[in-house]
Amino acid sequence: MKVLSTLVLGLVMALAAPVMAQDRTGPLRIEITQGVIEPVPIAVAPFLAENAAATDFARQITAVVASDLVGTGLFRDVPKDAYISQVSDFDGGVAYADWKAINVEALVTGAVTLTSDNRLVVKFRLFDIFTGAPLGEGLQFAGGTDSWRRVAHKVADQVYARITGETGYFDSRVVYVEETGPKNARAMRLAIMDYDGANIQYLTDTSSIVLAPRFSPTGDRVLFTSYESGFPQIYELAVGTVAKRPLQVDVAAMTFAPRYAPNGRTVLYSRSEGGNTDLYRLDLASGQRTRLTDAPSIETAPSFSPDGSQIVFESDRSGNQQLYVMPAGGGEAKRISFGQGRYGTPVWSPRGDYIAFTKQNAGRFHIGVMRTDGSNERLLTASFLDEGPTWAPNGRVLMFTRESAGAEGEPALFSVDISGRNLKRLPMPTAASDPAWSPLLP
Repeated sequence: MKVLSTLVLGLVMALAAPVMAQDRTGPLRIEITQGVIEPVPIAVAPFLAENAAATDFARQITAVVASDLVGTGLFRDVPKDAYISQVSDFDGGVAYADWKAINVEALVTGAVTLTSDNRLVVKFRLFDIFTGAPLGEGLQFAGGTDSWRRVAHKVADQVYARITGETGYFDSRVVYVEETGPKNARAMRLAIMDYDGANIQYLTDTSSIVLAPRFSPTGDRVLFTSYESGFPQIYELAVGTVAKRPLQVDVAAMTFAPRYAPNGRTVLYSRSEGGNTDLYRLDLASGQRTRLTDAPSIETAPSFSPDGSQIVFESDRSGNQQLYVMPAGGGEAKRISFGQGRYGTPVWSPRGDYIAFTKQNAGRFHIGVMRTDGSNERLLTASFLDEGPTWAPNGRVLMFTRESAGAEGEPALFSVDISGRNLKRLPMPTAASDPAWSPLLP
């Protein structure tokens, strides 16, 4: 597997501090609360090729930056044929009146150079058309030609951050399970891709069933469950080399549903033996295993809080699947889900403010979120089968599996923001399930 080139971030000028709230007498700023119904009109002007060799890259980078921003549902890209002014000089002035005349509120300009040693240098600027001033200072990124999409994602992340005041999520990856073949005989393998479905690469073959991949906090390792030995066992895989190893040989029991701690040094998982399933913690350095629960119920799908102090998990100790929170070292668990139906697959937001979950009620499946104490439950989706949410690095978007009904039904990956708006299917060439979002790439 080709390792992505390391990108070098260079400051052209110091990045300005985030702009404070917009009242339209001051600078442009989107505040993300319950979602934005009317997208902000933005112009992503064609990036200029500063030498002939950069022409195709300039066109492609422009398209990805626009796609990233529009894909959030927060922005609307003003068509190029509506432009009055054309950007022909990256260092030239901006005809603010011309952009205001076509109702543009923010303008992105950029330029691309391909150096003699085959490296891309991409610089960009963002302008607030209403105030007639730059929104922050110019930035430049550099990377190998094989990383041009990453460069584009980094530009879009910066634009998103300057306008919303929040971290972007475009320069990230998703690991998932690719599924091929008939519904009753699926072939499965782990795959990894850019957050938007591009650059698919395969991490395992189809010789055994694989389930529930999970990224490490640094994004360079993946935990997953494999049936390679004939029954479920947890493996760890290095993304860069695709080398994998059993996390711990445990011939006496089935192990599954792994999740890294925020420090990356320990792993939570479920262990099933003798009809009983409990939560365990494994120290990766020493191999020491610690039992965290001991109950005649099924305890599974654990997820750490971002500070590593608490664990949310699902359990049927109350009679059906519900969500519980307990200290990371074990101890008394507090139930936090009390609505109608069954709750499962909880995942703590990287912001620490919400827990996402799967809910089954009245023959429908939902992706939902609630506060960490169980309050403010909101269902974001509803379908025949929605399950397995995973958080974007900024905690504003969820990705999940949706499976269609019927004999020909198959799973696909969808995303939705935490307001329940901007539901969309990822463009995938095959059926896919069990997504897990990486942190932002370094």
